Amino acid sequence: MSDAVVQRVTKMVAPLVADMKLDLYDIEYRGGVLRITIDTPPGSPGGVTLDEIALLTRMIGRDFDHDDPMPGHYTLEVTSPGLERTLRLPTHFQREIGKIVNIRLRDVASGDRRVQGTLIAATETDAVVRLDDAELTERTIAYSQIDRAKTVFIWGPAPKPGKAPAKKAGKPAAKKPSAGEKPVGPSDEMDPAEAAPQSTPTSRDSKLKETQEAS
Repeated sequence: MSDAVVQRVTKMVAPLVADMKLDLYDIEYRGGVLRITIDTPPGSPGGVTLDEIALLTRMIGRDFDHDDPMPGHYTLEVTSPGLERTLRLPTHFQREIGKIVNIRLRDVASGDRRVQGTLIAATETDAVVRLDDAELTERTIAYSQIDRAKTVFIWGPAPKPGKAPAKKAGKPAAKKPSAGEKPVGPSDEMDPAEAAPQSTPTSRDSKLKETQEAS
């Protein structure tokens, strides 16, 4: 997508996003899909909701129907960044300082191609990552060297160094039935309602999408 098109899309979309007290995180156009990514302001307690995405999609679609900034046919997609978000722009790195990031570099030896650690600083030209090695080495990486970068979401607290994770307790030995006693099976131990699989609720920060076909 040309810079002129990006500017036109941004000029139309940014006020709508601001009116909803949200941030315009990114705009991309790939493979016929115009993806507009929105986020809550830094420090917000929660992420973008499905209702907010649905409302913003309708608002953007309405304005695009009136004055379409995109040439030809495309698909409009409004989405949130998700738990592990792509870092493309200096502003992306600057708002994620303190997070763990994974960076893949271009035009380097295979052994040095991936960098992972804590993002501790970011300017308009480069980012500083504190590596996970014993020396806590700090590495400055120019954005021009980066092929891909994203934040890393850690599920639960990390284990302490040198401490092995606790082993799961083994199943208790089955009790042998006494003479004349009926063996106990799964249907006797558990109520049928409890045995039914339970659905897992979707995390509020999971990636939310709503697409709208635009002509």
